[in-house]
Amino acid sequence: MEVLSSRLIVRPRDRERSLRFYRDVLGLAIAREFPGGTVFFLGQGFLEICGLGGPGPSPDQVLWLQVRDVRTEFERLRDQGVTVLVEPTRQPWGLDEGWVADPDGLRIALVEIPADHPLRLDTREL
Repeated sequence: MEVLSSRLIVRPRDRERSLRFYRDVLGLAIAREFPGGTVFFLGQGFLEICGLGGPGPSPDQVLWLQVRDVRTEFERLRDQGVTVLVEPTRQPWGLDEGWVADPDGLRIALVEIPADHPLRLDTREL
């Protein structure tokens, strides 16, 4: 399979409330709008908010967002009243991770990759 593009589709209980959260609170840029839906840029992917959802997301569904400075983002989001689930901490796998929730309870992992983490090191021999 050759994948040309991808996106996560979220069906919120209140579309306008979720649009305000992703656009105004998280500050995601809009890639495309269409009747009944909005697509946001997510780095190398997309997030689509459309339709109407049921009582809430599964706890197995998670949005993972890599950010430059996780602690700064947490301060900003906390100041805007975002629900903080877990404060940022260094995980055993070496990433700095914290968790927040969107208005419907979708868990969002905010992750910073430290400068000395293997994901940021050039392991090629010179």
